[in-house]
Amino acid sequence: MSELSTLARPYAEAVFRLAQSESSAQDENDLAGWSSRVATLAVIVADPQVARLIADPSVSGERVAGLIIEVAGAGLGERGSNFVKVLAENGRLALLPEISVQFEALKAKAEGTLDATITSAQELTQSQIDELAAGLKARFNRAVNVQVVIDPDLIGGAVIAIGDQVMDGSVKGRLQRMAFALQG
Repeated sequence: MSELSTLARPYAEAVFRLAQSESSAQDENDLAGWSSRVATLAVIVADPQVARLIADPSVSGERVAGLIIEVAGAGLGERGSNFVKVLAENGRLALLPEISVQFEALKAKAEGTLDATITSAQELTQSQIDELAAGLKARFNRAVNVQVVIDPDLIGGAVIAIGDQVMDGSVKGRLQRMAFALQG
């Protein structure tokens, strides 16, 4: 996993710098555009059939790149197509999902936002989500993008993950901490 991260980092940083340079040249933020492009490419290469083609040594990287560019469509643009070709030439197409993750982290840092995943035992109302987001914004003094995931195994409560920080307020988590304390 860390090897993938290491291999993907220079590509994610290069695309991020490209998106920023396009932003300043156009007086318009193209981070969102590149975010969409890279996410689309990541989804395409994650498809099992495309992944098999990428891994097949009898299929040229140029051919696979052409297929990916065709599937991605016109929204990819010339620079996006060139990016795919560079990845293909270097045998790095399979890194696109990790490149996407790292690009999003760089984008969030530049925009001063945090991504939070709230895993709840049950559906949350929009007001509950807004209240949690406001609390997280106040705690971290940054805008927070919230994604909600439902996991009935939590029994009750919620787990909030922001970066490498996890706040576990779930019933399951409390029971596990109690069991650990009783064993000690």
